[in-house]
Amino acid sequence: MKVENGKKVSVDYTLTVDGQIADQSMPGQPLEFICGLGMLLPKFEEAIMGKEPGEKVSFTLEPKDGYGEIIPEAIVELPKSVFMMDGKVAEDILFVGSQIPMATADGQHMMGVVKEVKDETVVMDFNSPMAGKTLNFDVTVVDVVETTPEDLAKVMGGGCGCGECGGGCGDHECGEGCDCGGCN
Repeated sequence: MKVENGKKVSVDYTLTVDGQIADQSMPGQPLEFICGLGMLLPKFEEAIMGKEPGEKVSFTLEPKDGYGEIIPEAIVELPKSVFMMDGKVAEDILFVGSQIPMATADGQHMMGVVKEVKDETVVMDFNSPMAGKTLNFDVTVVDVVETTPEDLAKVMGGGCGCGECGGGCGDHECGEGCDCGGCN
């Protein structure tokens, strides 16, 4: 069976950035996704479209086809008071390179990386760590199968990802529509 939209696809991959391995699938644990649902970069899916199990492909994605260019406006200086926990600034997480999960006023979650710590402020970068990077992929198609209703429920449903309620957020404490009894 060939890779096409709507099929459940398993791939082994290695992502190389700036001459270093940035990410890869673990042996015996291929990346699984449903092609065409926007789970992966569109150009990644395009590069493996029509391939069959056992086929290998290598391709390069420029920043515009990957995670985009670096957006200067996504690098912001925040007052240290934003990082208050239990009434004091959480100095132990404020160091260059620290990745800190944050949320906007409207509840949108994002990951920021500390770029600089000043006396009263912290410079945070909310760009993707892969923004501005050229992505080099080596991919082997492991399997292509029909998508089941259960597969779709896992990616389209709410819930916690605990495996009992078919969710997708991966957080056992989420409580988002989960009635499996194992979540809050």
